[in-house]
Amino acid sequence: MTDATSSSTAAPRTTPPNGMRTFLHVLVNTAVANITTSFLWFALTFWVYLETRSVLATGIIGGAYMLLLAVFGMVFGTLVDRFRKHAVMIVSGLVTLVAFLLAGAIYLSQPESRLLDLGAPWFWLFSSIILAGAVIENLRNIALSTTVTLLVPTERHANANGMVGTVQGLAFIVTSVLSGFAIGVLGMGWTLVIAIVLTALPIVHLLALRIPEEPPEPSPGSKIIDIRGAAAAIRVVPGLFALILFSTFNNLIGGLYMALMDPYGLTLFDVKIWGVVLAVTATGFLIGGAIVAAKGLGRNPIRTLLLGVIVMGALGAVFTIREWWWLYALGIWAYMTLIPVVEAAEQTVIQKVVPYERQGRVFGAATALEVSAAPITSFAIAPIAEFWVIPYLRSDEGEARWAWLLGEGEARGIAMIFLVGGIVMVLAALGAFLTRSYRTLSSAYSTAPETKRAEDEVPAPDAYPASSREVAGGSAGAD
Repeated sequence: MTDATSSSTAAPRTTPPNGMRTFLHVLVNTAVANITTSFLWFALTFWVYLETRSVLATGIIGGAYMLLLAVFGMVFGTLVDRFRKHAVMIVSGLVTLVAFLLAGAIYLSQPESRLLDLGAPWFWLFSSIILAGAVIENLRNIALSTTVTLLVPTERHANANGMVGTVQGLAFIVTSVLSGFAIGVLGMGWTLVIAIVLTALPIVHLLALRIPEEPPEPSPGSKIIDIRGAAAAIRVVPGLFALILFSTFNNLIGGLYMALMDPYGLTLFDVKIWGVVLAVTATGFLIGGAIVAAKGLGRNPIRTLLLGVIVMGALGAVFTIREWWWLYALGIWAYMTLIPVVEAAEQTVIQKVVPYERQGRVFGAATALEVSAAPITSFAIAPIAEFWVIPYLRSDEGEARWAWLLGEGEARGIAMIFLVGGIVMVLAALGAFLTRSYRTLSSAYSTAPETKRAEDEVPAPDAYPASSREVAGGSAGAD
């Protein structure tokens, strides 16, 4: 394996003047777009479950979303590296807008009873189009991760990634409340109207925003799915593939929560109350992201990541151990507090050890590998839960055998699945501390070069194209 100090690793760079200000504009713009797609995505999940009461349907929808992210992750990463980030974000927003407009047209053309018939094609077409719009939005998120490297000095990468976590938490709060009330009060039709309007607004803001970036130079022979380029960028950093592989396994367990968390919550709460519960517990995102934004991730983000996963696994094992609404809500809140810490740690490592020119492909490859695990779990666990585990734990035999551990209640089957998944997550993280990959990647991170602030080293007059120099001079975006 190539040494971490190879010339293929990240080279020192200088961030543009007003880079942090521009990044904040990009961050807020992406947050609004993410709120909108999450709003419609949550609403679709709530709507389908409440109208059909099918765990299988929600599991398939959630699994399909993650599967599409896995399939298109490499494509998105290559596009981010091949084109300017500004152009990528605009195209992503336009495609999402078109998808939501098509979904609205289908909703107007068909009665709800036909759209909710799981055996008819209209349900799957309607859901798939909304899924497509939500998946395309992830292209913006990959671009956002690379703009941290482009616009923010290395010593503030962790803080910037913490800001991303904070904004995501705020988005989750708004989304959870609005989705539940939108479906409960307005219905799916007006929910679609709101999503379409809010998808168009960030596009308008992007058209007025400028991001200082030189035109990317595509790698010779690179294709639309540049697996070779991504693999080369990952392989040159010792232990990086192991980090991505660990996150992939972590997401394998995460598929359990994706498939079953909403059905469990909707068993305990009315849909409007469940939306409020998710909003309140999502303050954990704010707290976790704010802590990272203020304090960073310590000298070794990989160690911070593994410790966070251990605590997450323990929480996942116990927060449904009894059918107590307050235990579930408290567990979700604590779990969400750790999500921005874990995600920021992985992003911070990649942003430092991988050259900027290849980060899109690496983030895309990481997305493809990591999310590919969740659909496997989601697709597998939904029918297992619905047809075997849940009925068994509801039976007299299952309740008598497991009541000492799981208590009594309607959703003890889901609690059993969460318990086993959490224990596996804890054991995996403890084992990762003992690996050689952990030690080598920690060393590579500590010795990788850092970017400099613009004020520390003023770029030459021709360091950026004319439009970029104009932006850097004070037009990075209107306040």
